[in-house]
Amino acid sequence: MSVYFVVQEEVEDPAGLENYMKAARASSLGRGRALAVDDNVRSIEGEWHGSRLVILEFEDEEAFREWYDSPEYQAALPLRLSSTDSRGALAKGLG
Repeated sequence: MSVYFVVQEEVEDPAGLENYMKAARASSLGRGRALAVDDNVRSIEGEWHGSRLVILEFEDEEAFREWYDSPEYQAALPLRLSSTDSRGALAKGLG
């Protein structure tokens, strides 16, 4: 079953986020695919956190964990966390 990694973030250091993006691309993101990357999200309902939204799709939770827990991504992750105020969640697909 597909899973989706959804990240809401407020970018505090654009140059730092750019460094993260380069490192994340090198972390074998080929295990998943980006469905949405939007730097100017508009809230329609309720309070929204930040202006950036990223949605990544993975074949299953095992593929997500293989990527997220990989040494390459774990090396990149601190770059994102130090340059943004982020919220992340993993959601299961419909079937």
